Amino acid sequence: MRLPNWLGQHLAAFRAVLVFTVLLGIAYPLLLVGIGLLPGLHHRAGGSLLTSGGRDVGSKLIGQSFVDADGNGIPRYFQSRPSAAGDGYDPTASGASNLGPESIEDVLPTGGDEGTQSLLTQVCARSLAVGELNGVDGRRPFCTPDGVGAVLRVFRRDGLTGPATRAVSVNQARPATPFVATFEGVPVESAVPGEDYSGGVLTPVRGDAPAVPAVPSDAVTASGSGLDPHITPAYAQLQLPRVARERGATEAAIQRLVDDNTAGRSVGFMGEKRVNVVRLNLDLDNQFPVR
Repeated sequence: MRLPNWLGQHLAAFRAVLVFTVLLGIAYPLLLVGIGLLPGLHHRAGGSLLTSGGRDVGSKLIGQSFVDADGNGIPRYFQSRPSAAGDGYDPTASGASNLGPESIEDVLPTGGDEGTQSLLTQVCARSLAVGELNGVDGRRPFCTPDGVGAVLRVFRRDGLTGPATRAVSVNQARPATPFVATFEGVPVESAVPGEDYSGGVLTPVRGDAPAVPAVPSDAVTASGSGLDPHITPAYAQLQLPRVARERGATEAAIQRLVDDNTAGRSVGFMGEKRVNVVRLNLDLDNQFPVR
C-alpha cells in the first residue's frame, strides 16, 4: 500500500529529526565529555580551578579584582587590569565598555543624573590612581592634572575656522579651575552641566605629560571580555617594588614568582608574554604571607 505523499514527507522528516537528535544531542555531547576526561585534559575541562587550603579560590582563566571595600587597590597584591564585566570580573556579565578612541567628552552630572565618563577620562583617572599606588608619575598626554580628559570645545568666528571666540573645558564642571587659563588668547571657561556646547570644535590638548607614560596601557584599559586574568610584564615590573616592600621580601624573590607565572607567546609567535595575576597572587599568599 502506497502512503500518501504528505504522510511520507512527514515520516522522512521525523526520521531525520530522530537521527540528528541521537547524533548531536546524545552521541556528540558524550564524545566531548569523554575527551574531557582524558589524562591531561580533565583539569581544564573542569574549569582550571585554583585551590588554597582545600577550597576553590578561583580559576586561572578568569581574573579577579584585588581591591578593598572602597575599590582601592590592596598594596600587598599585584593589581589586575580594569574590567568592564559587571562590577568587575563578573563571569555572568562578560563584556567590554564599547567605548572607542573618539570617546573623549564626558556627560557631566546634572541633578539626579550621574553622567557618563568618556574613555579618555576613565584612562586619565586610572593612570593617576595607579601612579599614586606605585609611587610613579601617573600623568598621561591629553589628561588634566586632576585626572579627566584635557578637552576643549572651541568656538570660532566662522564656525570651523577663523579666530577663537570662546573656549570651554568640557570635562571640568564649574566651579573647577580649567586646566589651561587661555587658548589662542581666549579665556578658558569650566563647563556648566547640562549646557549644550556642540557648536564648538572638539579640541584635545596634549599638555606636558611625558611622551611615554610610566603607567602601561593595560593598567588603564579593560580587555574585550572583561575577564582576562593577565597583565603585561611591564605592568608587573611597575608593581613589583611595592609588593616586595609590603610582603617584606626581596625584589629578587618576588621576581622569581613573576617569572614562574609568566607565559610566553601562544604557539611561539602569537600575542605577547603575559603574567597571570590570579596565580601570582595565590603564590604570594602561600610563600610570603602577610603577618
